[in-house]
Amino acid sequence: MKNLLVYLKDYKKECVLAPLFKMLEAIFELLVPLVMASVIDVGIAEGDIPYIIKMCLILILLGVVGLISAVTAQYFSAKAAAGFGTAVRHGLFAHIQKLSFTSQDKLGDATLITRMTSDVNQAQSGVNMVLRLFLRSPFIVFGAMVMAFTIDVSGAMTFVVIIPLLSLVVFGVMAISIPLYKKVQGKLDAVTQCARENLTGVRVIRAFHLEEQEISEFEKRNQELTGMQMFVGKISGLLNPVTYVMINAATAYLIYKGALQVDLGILTQGEVVALVNYMGQILVELIKLANLIVTVTKAIACGNRIQSIFEVPQGETRETPAEDAGGSTGEEMVVFSHVGLTYQDASEESLTEISFTARRGETIGVIGGTGSGKSSLVHLIPGFYPHTKGSIRIDGKELASYEPGELRNKVGIVMQKAVLFQGTIRDNLSWGRENATDEEMREALKTAQALEIVEKKEGLDTYVSQGGKNFSGGQRQRLTIARALVRKPEILILDDSASALDYATDAALRKAIAGLKEKPTVFIVSQRASSIQYADKILVLEDGELAGIGTHEELLDSCEVYQEIYYSQFPEKQSKEGVVNG
Repeated sequence: MKNLLVYLKDYKKECVLAPLFKMLEAIFELLVPLVMASVIDVGIAEGDIPYIIKMCLILILLGVVGLISAVTAQYFSAKAAAGFGTAVRHGLFAHIQKLSFTSQDKLGDATLITRMTSDVNQAQSGVNMVLRLFLRSPFIVFGAMVMAFTIDVSGAMTFVVIIPLLSLVVFGVMAISIPLYKKVQGKLDAVTQCARENLTGVRVIRAFHLEEQEISEFEKRNQELTGMQMFVGKISGLLNPVTYVMINAATAYLIYKGALQVDLGILTQGEVVALVNYMGQILVELIKLANLIVTVTKAIACGNRIQSIFEVPQGETRETPAEDAGGSTGEEMVVFSHVGLTYQDASEESLTEISFTARRGETIGVIGGTGSGKSSLVHLIPGFYPHTKGSIRIDGKELASYEPGELRNKVGIVMQKAVLFQGTIRDNLSWGRENATDEEMREALKTAQALEIVEKKEGLDTYVSQGGKNFSGGQRQRLTIARALVRKPEILILDDSASALDYATDAALRKAIAGLKEKPTVFIVSQRASSIQYADKILVLEDGELAGIGTHEELLDSCEVYQEIYYSQFPEKQSKEGVVNG
């Protein structure tokens, strides 16, 4: 948590002024019992009305000045806390954006969302409460004890006994609560994850009529969170009753002892009232301190969770080769040499001994069964995941030698899931290249077979809802392909990004990409044999290994895996050619 306090550096003035004005308020509050003692012992005892009026005016003045000090302190503390929360959110979001895919997969979306929202809010509340009460409450508690000594030493000994006992209760509860609040936030992660999954997959849930099952699962996780919160709440809830009992017992003893001393003439009635008032102030401030402790406990637990995200290293850890002259070695654009990939915490390799060469302008098809490693292979090219064996060279340069920005500028990739952002089509295409002209955008849309979609609506200013829900699946895929094409990449990766397109549109798209004047090296990942059969080279994957590599005709002659895939989709070809599927 303490490492997050760097985000308060722009609010040093507010962090000083807020406690300072709270201290002023506390000083004025500590003077009130002394004024009241004077009113009782002098004004009321002697029937001096002008003196009573004068003291009452002083009380009003103390109240007004204390109120102004309190409001000023609230303003500065709120400003500092809100600024702190904003800065932490910005920093956390920027850090998450730079995390590697491996780190994001390990952490999970639900945890990241919770830490950026709920955890930051709790930390912000903690900063606000600390600036307001952390100095004020202890100052009044110990100030009241000191003021009590100025009135009566024997009576003040009650304060000496009760304050350490109260401190023991408060900090004991705090020590128990901090680890429990971490568990509470962990349960909140689970609830957030469940809600996110249900909202994302609501159509699938309804299609399989599993609403009741998902509601039951959500209620189960919610009950676990509720139960944990109630358990921690009960422990924290002990603070108020225990402190009330201890303070009221001390107050009763103080009144009893004070009454005896008044009878003996040792104390005046006003002094007894002042001592009782100071005990009352301690009670109020300890209740505030108890609430502060609960809030700070939550804030510390949440701050530690936020800090744990900041401690996750950005990017992937790779060893940059000592000797890498860089630069192109000719027509070879992508070279895989004995490449292996093992995901973090995985028990076995996802890719094994992958070797191939893709030349400039070539179209490489990638096909294989579900889970064969097709997406894993193409995700290595832009460096989304670090290969764990072998070497990869892009444009004659070792992959590890590239800066992420330099590498990504060479690559345009369209993911399996078409993701569009709220705004306009122009806004979305600008992600490909920020300074792209309208003409370049239309050219990309035309190549992606999406220009007709745009022209039927409001052109490049057509509104795109969150996630592109106002477009069909095929339209979203074509728009995301256009976004990649706007970049005019040297390497274009289509990761099963035409699965929602009909065969005619798919064929037109491939023909248009093949005719691009930039002649990018194209990787087409597909389950359809028809989408990749005209590629210059086809990679056939099975269980993370290359089962075959070659042209369509060569693979039909030599690769059983490719034969099985092709003839399962075109059984009439098998009967015509008289080929028996092995």
